[in-house]
Amino acid sequence: MDIGLLLLRLVVGFTFAAHGAQKLFGWFGGPGLAGTAGFFEKLGFVPGKRSALFAGLTELGGGIALALGLMTPLASALALAVMLVAAGSVHLKNGFFGSKGGYEYNLVLGAAALSLAFTGPGLLSLDHLLNLVPSWPFWGLASLGVGLAGAGSQLAMRQIPKAAAA
Repeated sequence: MDIGLLLLRLVVGFTFAAHGAQKLFGWFGGPGLAGTAGFFEKLGFVPGKRSALFAGLTELGGGIALALGLMTPLASALALAVMLVAAGSVHLKNGFFGSKGGYEYNLVLGAAALSLAFTGPGLLSLDHLLNLVPSWPFWGLASLGVGLAGAGSQLAMRQIPKAAAA
């Protein structure tokens, strides 16, 4: 089981980190901070640069923490929040399937990250090494609550452009 959790943490965590690096630095063919800021402004997240910076840092930092199994409940909550905001602001209107621009990918990544908050990161993690192994069912629920609250607050502050609202 610990090898399975390690594999899940590495794949999901580094996927989030890579997306954060795309937003922040333009790595891996990403738009960088300026391009992401412009896109976020069009989505109604103003100021766009601040929103893009926080989204990129959340994905990069949360992803690295997930991969390392460090502060897993917090990292899971951050990842879940980012996926809920992405789904709610971009993908939900396109339906489920990713091939149509839907929220399928966001759902899978968010659920995978949240699952780690419920199971714990396993023995092959920094949480275990540092003896940060609390009661995982409680922390799963806490991560779900924090992720929902974080995403909800971001979506509530969004200033939906008039063209998109019509």
